[in-house]
Amino acid sequence: MNVDVQDEGDSGSGQAVAFTVAENEEVHVLHPQQIIAYQGPSSGRADRLMDVKGMYRKRKLIRSDITGPCRFVAALPPGYRVKTLQLDGKSDLLYDFRHLFFYSKGVTMQTRVLNMKNMLITRDIVKVKFSGHGSIGILTEGTVCEAELDPFDPLYVDAGSIIAYPENARLELTVYGNHLASQHMSYHWKMTGHGPVLFQAGRQSRRFQRDNNEDGIIKRFLREALPFGGVFIK
Repeated sequence: MNVDVQDEGDSGSGQAVAFTVAENEEVHVLHPQQIIAYQGPSSGRADRLMDVKGMYRKRKLIRSDITGPCRFVAALPPGYRVKTLQLDGKSDLLYDFRHLFFYSKGVTMQTRVLNMKNMLITRDIVKVKFSGHGSIGILTEGTVCEAELDPFDPLYVDAGSIIAYPENARLELTVYGNHLASQHMSYHWKMTGHGPVLFQAGRQSRRFQRDNNEDGIIKRFLREALPFGGVFIK
């Protein structure tokens, strides 16, 4: 399967991504409503309701199973892009379902029910885990960064920027730094453990642009000076 980004222009206009699926290949698209063009046998696309245990019980999640040979184009919302990751065996990373766009034949998707503490903090019931050999496509906002966890030296990552983290990771929602720093920053995950953490830079880039282009000096001062002003003053 070949994935080709058609438009690398301004993120405000979105992107178009073309998929070329060879004969005997199959790709599972988790946001089929974004498919805007398809060329191939009509029987090459089969949509079905997903059975995702413990997640979104009242919502209907539809997955498109697309088999080759065919070619289709998907439109991405403004600010989003698709990054393809290769799997070689079993991965320990847990993903938020909202960050997933596709996965290929040979890859198995499983769910992991979070413990009660993490459910209350993240407001999520489950995360998604992959195993097998093949590729997955994740939806990101901006550049994807990677950092390695340490069992004792914690990594602090903006909570809204996390894409995936190891299943073994220990998480604590917190702020850090001195008194002023902890008051105006967004909540961060304090993470320890083993393995890589994936996070995106786009959310913070838009926040920076908003602070410098849209807000008046008074609003920006209040956000930085008041306790947790960065959390409550948008």
